[in-house]
Amino acid sequence: MASSREIKRRIRSVKNVAQITRAMEMVAASKMRRAQRNVLAARPYADRMRDLIGELTVRVVGSAKKGSLLEKRSQVRRVGLIVVTPDRGLCGSLIANVVRRATRFILDQRAMGREVDVFTYGKKGRDFIVRAGYPLAGEMVKIGDAPKIEDILGVAIQAVKGFESGRYDELYIVYSEYINTLVQRATIKQLAPVEAPAPASGARADFTYEPSQEEVLTEVLPRYVESQIYQAILESIASFYSAQMVAMRNATKSAKDLVKELTLTFNKARQAAITKEVSEIASGAAALAE
Repeated sequence: MASSREIKRRIRSVKNVAQITRAMEMVAASKMRRAQRNVLAARPYADRMRDLIGELTVRVVGSAKKGSLLEKRSQVRRVGLIVVTPDRGLCGSLIANVVRRATRFILDQRAMGREVDVFTYGKKGRDFIVRAGYPLAGEMVKIGDAPKIEDILGVAIQAVKGFESGRYDELYIVYSEYINTLVQRATIKQLAPVEAPAPASGARADFTYEPSQEEVLTEVLPRYVESQIYQAILESIASFYSAQMVAMRNATKSAKDLVKELTLTFNKARQAAITKEVSEIASGAAALAE
């Protein structure tokens, strides 16, 4: 058994760790609420953009022409994959789930004879792709907690142009979808070719588009894909802080439980030491009496 001094030192260390994890939990909870607001604020824009794409694809004949983001290639040879992860850890299994989902996708594509180029948002995903030896076509780190859409366009434009130029026959994104505070799901979504959504139900207004419906659709499609990437990044940020808050809460609870166990061990060790000293005194007194 460890000495009382060693146990006492360990109790002090665990208490210090509990204070740190508790502070990190409170910070993550504060940032999580702001990230949730950002996700909810971006969803109406994405919904209206989806409705507009659905309306225009119905109106424009031959919208899936060659070189557009609606074109479905007859043979898929190369695929672009965007992996969205946080820059930091301490968030439970969130990063591992996204990385595992991306790895499974890459292996499945290679099994079908397709090559995969990877774009990454976030340091953790970038580091994994480099370690695994997968082709890294583009990267972006240090995105921040509340990025604007223009802050993330570098990799997004590169991936979209890769599809339009014919380098990639399909384009996907894998990220952590925010469900609620306790649930974040690693999700993969096809970005291109764009699967034209059904137009909004109900009475259809007869809009007049300037300069023309075809030109508007050509300009809006890349913005639609960029908004999908931006939404995925916001979802990933909200998922990260939710997972970190839960992980730090569990760590704080585990630290408190460990302190209780160590305190009990310390009391047993101290009681054993006192009992030993009393026995030695009693033995010495008995020896003197004889």
